[in-house]
Amino acid sequence: MAEKGLKKWVITFTVITASLLELIDTTIVNVAIPQIQGNLGATLEDVAWLSTGYAVANVIILPMSGWLGSRFGRKNYFLTSIIIFTLASFLCGNATNLEELIAFRILQGLAGGGLISTAQAILLDTWPREDVGIATALFGLGAVVGPTFGPTIGGYILEGADWPWIFYVNIPVGILAGYCTYVFIRETPRDGRGLPVDWWGIALLAVAVGSLQTVLEKGESEDWLSSGLIVTLTISSVLGLIFFIWREMSTDHPIVNFKILRHRSFSVGMFTSFVLGFGLYGSVFVFPIFCQNLLGFTPLQTGKIFIAGGLVTISMMPFIGVMLKKGIPAQFMATGGMILFFVFCFMLSKSTLQSGTGDFFWPLVIRGVGMALLFVPLTTLAIQDLKGAEIGQGSGLNNMSRQLGGSFGIAALTTLIHLRQAFHRSILLEHVNVYNPAYTQKLNGMISGFMAKGFSNFDAQKMALKAIEGSVVRQTMLLTYTDAYWLAGMIMLLSIPLLYLQKFKKNVAMPVDAH
Repeated sequence: MAEKGLKKWVITFTVITASLLELIDTTIVNVAIPQIQGNLGATLEDVAWLSTGYAVANVIILPMSGWLGSRFGRKNYFLTSIIIFTLASFLCGNATNLEELIAFRILQGLAGGGLISTAQAILLDTWPREDVGIATALFGLGAVVGPTFGPTIGGYILEGADWPWIFYVNIPVGILAGYCTYVFIRETPRDGRGLPVDWWGIALLAVAVGSLQTVLEKGESEDWLSSGLIVTLTISSVLGLIFFIWREMSTDHPIVNFKILRHRSFSVGMFTSFVLGFGLYGSVFVFPIFCQNLLGFTPLQTGKIFIAGGLVTISMMPFIGVMLKKGIPAQFMATGGMILFFVFCFMLSKSTLQSGTGDFFWPLVIRGVGMALLFVPLTTLAIQDLKGAEIGQGSGLNNMSRQLGGSFGIAALTTLIHLRQAFHRSILLEHVNVYNPAYTQKLNGMISGFMAKGFSNFDAQKMALKAIEGSVVRQTMLLTYTDAYWLAGMIMLLSIPLLYLQKFKKNVAMPVDAH
């Protein structure tokens, strides 16, 4: 039953705040990695497990969140997730070594997975069915803006404080969200109470999804199938997925109800959510590296660049919800969003080594509009046919699909950068030889310039060759990042036909959870 008046808005604020806790923490740690590395005396490879462990735990719990909410009561599960997440944040800030920090980050990820999908289900239950587009839009504020603003918030915190404060800032927010949840959110029946627990399903899900996520997170650094660990995890993910699906289709009380895939809109929607994750998380991953490693921006400068686009997304979200309510087909808006994301990638592909922070204002604003046009319509299309308890299950699977899409996006773009870097370098080096007049002219000009500054001919030649090598490296990376932008843009563009496999509804009036 939908809520009314002030209580509806308090619940909306509560669930969005709780969602932001989880979503910001997916990216906020990235900017603190160098500082954590120095303070705890860890290698970059070891510190990377702070992100990997969180992501693996998160994606394991997401598809189970609907079942857990049903078994223990949605309010109880949501409140417990907030408490554990807040406690884990405190423990992360007080960690004395890397092993402790990784363990507490995994605990954060397990709690965070319960926040995101349960928050969406509570929000859909709180708003009237005719306002589902607006409710989805409000939820989308956190889902899209959280990963985008994470690095910005982290950059500001680290300007004036040490790395533990990126975890401590969660504590007051978590306490507020927990209090509001306890006071304002309604209890729901524990439908699964007394029923047998599908322990085999839980174990197979953890093996399948955990192995897959680890492969995607660590595959590039381990050189993919040349690593015994990656081969083993790949086999376990495939076998685990096969046995998990078989188990869930054959048991009377599955933790993941695959029967909801009978809804065509949901089945297609999971794939379009995967594509959304690919673009959202992939671009947030590649663009900061491009800015900092190639253009020399500071983490704070890079974070500030995202602000304008994030504000555009925030301002657009309620407008998108109103458009859905007035009957504008979600397919049309999502098509516009995919086209705008392609335009964003196209504009980034025109970047040069002289590009400054101002050159990225309009591309990121266009991306902000595109993300608003994508998240709300895609989510609405995916869950429009779900009913009752299916909503909680569907929210978990849909969010897992977006999260896995982001992991695939990061893995694919990282691998592409690695492969194309070698390709472009070999092409550029073909022109670096004494038979190329342009090369010899540039080399001699550099040698003369260094000699004019008082260096010997020998030293001037060494410095000129080193400068040319640096130029080749920078041009190689520029061409490589251009390829990455093209891949992300084309995947989004080529996914447009999938939207039209979903049902057209002039005014989406999705049934909310009967609880």
